[in-house]
Amino acid sequence: MADDLSSFAKFMVTGRFTCEGFEEFYVGVEAGCVDPCNGLWRISTGSKIGFLDIKVVQKPCPEPNIEPWEIPYVHYPTPKTYSRAECACHPVRYFSILSMQRSGSGWFETFLNSHANISSNGEIFSVKVRRSNMSTITETLDTIYNLDWLSSASKNGCTTAVGLKWMLNQGLMQHHEEIAEYFRIHGVSVIFLFRRNLLRRMVSVLANEYDRNAKILNGTHKSHVHSPKEAEILAKYKPKINSTLLIANLKQVNGTTTKALEYFKSTRHIVLYYEDVVKNHTKLMDVQDFLKVPKMDLKTRQVKIHKGSLSSQVENWNDISKALTGTPYESFLHEDYR
Repeated sequence: MADDLSSFAKFMVTGRFTCEGFEEFYVGVEAGCVDPCNGLWRISTGSKIGFLDIKVVQKPCPEPNIEPWEIPYVHYPTPKTYSRAECACHPVRYFSILSMQRSGSGWFETFLNSHANISSNGEIFSVKVRRSNMSTITETLDTIYNLDWLSSASKNGCTTAVGLKWMLNQGLMQHHEEIAEYFRIHGVSVIFLFRRNLLRRMVSVLANEYDRNAKILNGTHKSHVHSPKEAEILAKYKPKINSTLLIANLKQVNGTTTKALEYFKSTRHIVLYYEDVVKNHTKLMDVQDFLKVPKMDLKTRQVKIHKGSLSSQVENWNDISKALTGTPYESFLHEDYR
């Protein structure tokens, strides 16, 4: 056998063809194949078969034209489920949208996914088993950032930014130290997306909870809609807010967002507010700059449900107005946007 291996090493490769699922090479009068499972050359002469460990080194990708500080945030994933082929040398940025329910994250994500090179995979950790412990969280994140998470957000072109949206109450705050460390080690950038007007968010939360049970639209619950007619129907419901617990609830939500900003302040991040994006779509250009992707005109089909003054959207508006007047939250009564 030693003679066979010695002879094999001396011959020149003269041709190739495939057999038995391997890549086979003729080497003089002998033949060798690469076993894709273990990377070993399988060689044979007559009835003898042996293995030779030969490392095949792929040609490295060219150095990207980036600043030194960007290096930890540039990645070249190698998916287990498919080959990136011509996209293999296209660098990828990792991101995570950290937000709260009914803060515009679904609407915002549709803008990102309208970009030809951005894949944002939705609210992955809404499924409890994926956030049951840090091991399952890490496994899920590894799958997403390795481009092995296939969803409607997957692109036919070369992905240059991949991520997800992650609600603060989905294991994020509970495991914030480990997750912040994961983000640091793996070069994940954070997009914070919150609402300035927490009273409007509360109206949206209560209306969404009501429709989850009532299913106003032909027996179907919809958190987001794509037609003005559907938005008009959903907006007819006016929730009654508990004025006694209102200030305590607003403080709790405000405290949670403040903690999140503190927990992840060491990550590379950008802070956005829903109202600012609604008023000024150039904020979407800022996000594209942040993700280092080609600039494109981003679109969404989603239609806003609650419009106009808050006084027309709450059943017990007078009680709410009295409860907030003279408090740090009084401005929520008057702030408006289209």
